[in-house]
Amino acid sequence: MAGELNEGSVPPYYREVYEAIRSKIDERVQVEVFQRLLSRTDLPSAVQGQIAEHVDYTDGFLSKVSLYKALALIALAQQGKQPSPKLLENCIQEFPKPQLGEFKDLQTLRMQPTQESPLMVSQTLGKLLARDTVQVELIPEKKGLFLKHVEYQITSQHFKISVYRRYSDFDVFHELLLQRFAYRMVPALPPKRMLKGVLASMSERDFIEGRRRALGRFINLVARHPFFSEDELVKTFLTFNGSDVQVKMRDACKKMGDEFMTNTIASLAKEYLPADIQAQFSSSRELIRNIHNSFHKLRDRAEKMAERSKENATDLLMFGRELSTLGSDGSPIPSLASSQSTWGILRQSLKGLSVEFALLADKGAQQGRREEDDVVEKLNLFLDLLQSYRDLCERHEKGVLHEHQRALQKYGMMKRQMMSATVQPKEQVSVEQLESRIVQQENAIQTMELRNYFSLFCLHQETQLIFTYLPITSHILGAFVNSQVQGHQEMGAVWNDLQQKLGCLFGVDEMQSPPLTPK
Repeated sequence: MAGELNEGSVPPYYREVYEAIRSKIDERVQVEVFQRLLSRTDLPSAVQGQIAEHVDYTDGFLSKVSLYKALALIALAQQGKQPSPKLLENCIQEFPKPQLGEFKDLQTLRMQPTQESPLMVSQTLGKLLARDTVQVELIPEKKGLFLKHVEYQITSQHFKISVYRRYSDFDVFHELLLQRFAYRMVPALPPKRMLKGVLASMSERDFIEGRRRALGRFINLVARHPFFSEDELVKTFLTFNGSDVQVKMRDACKKMGDEFMTNTIASLAKEYLPADIQAQFSSSRELIRNIHNSFHKLRDRAEKMAERSKENATDLLMFGRELSTLGSDGSPIPSLASSQSTWGILRQSLKGLSVEFALLADKGAQQGRREEDDVVEKLNLFLDLLQSYRDLCERHEKGVLHEHQRALQKYGMMKRQMMSATVQPKEQVSVEQLESRIVQQENAIQTMELRNYFSLFCLHQETQLIFTYLPITSHILGAFVNSQVQGHQEMGAVWNDLQQKLGCLFGVDEMQSPPLTPK
């Protein structure tokens, strides 16, 4: 049979496959159904991608002839040949039969409900937050007088287990996440040691506590990511109790490869991308950059407010202590002033006021901690996510696009060499070697193009996740308002008690201020 595919010349098996999977509404085959069919072939992802590249799609459907062409390419690829339309042109025998598993199972491909485009991430903030909550607690190991090693207890609500990890375990986990999910938002890790110049403004204890918080934010963002949360690498980090967790994670990563190799959508990513994907990406990136800058400023202001609350608490405590010192002074009052002065009685009363000021200081310190834990920490969580999006955009531009450009330049150089070789006679061996290298480079470029489309596909999904997280703004504002209401109510109650006590001790007239109305 000649290499032309038409209704009268295709093998009967091809027609049977078509009838089994075609749409009941018209004579076409849905892309999603074809994708399921392609995944049944057990061909490598890169080969599946090459087949998909040579198949024509229109509005998410394959025509009958396109399906026949795809079936022929699948069969030839299963024979170990490089899938290419040229193979079909040169085929003089009947097209081979592809191995698609049990024929009776093919109809189930069509009967599976058609899902919405895999490009869309159907998530809400509530769903993401409900995926897991991971607690990270410090377990210090003390050697002598100084803290030598820090261990963390990691407790996952989802997996209902606690494990112990060192910073080095987080470091390896982070490295492997970037290898496995290079096209996704992987949050950064906090530094292992204090940076130069930080020591003067931060104690080692404060640094270790800040690092614990940052590691907690990192692992919660990872555990809640819809494409990370059920991955074997993440499960291993959160659940493996052996001593060699780093070896276990590396082994898991080697077996799986990166996401491009394991994601069934990877080779067909181009078909799901909108035509204006680059324009959408540019506008979204600019908007998210502006959001990032604004949240940075909000976080800085919230940190200053929390710091002021703690400073206010310290000032109130010292104010009360000074009153106590003043009231404890037992120096005799000079006879000149003793007849008219009430200082002796007033001085004794001051001594007892330090209790109320200590209580005010405690409430102020609690307020600072609330602002830090409930407001600043939520802002930092979202900022970590926004920064990981910025890092992802840079990886896309400096990594995938840059490598693709270099591969094209290399390919162009090889083609020029080939043209030169045809003009100037050279040894047949060197020409054949050059031809072989060109074919290899063409395959490499094709794989890079598929990776580029998959990178854009993932970027589109990660952009959706950023917007899914944006309602966290209401959580942050709610936490901020609630912390202020609670703080003012608690401190207001102590101030009112203090005012009443002062009225009893000194009289209202002496204080020259009307009592506040209790809430």
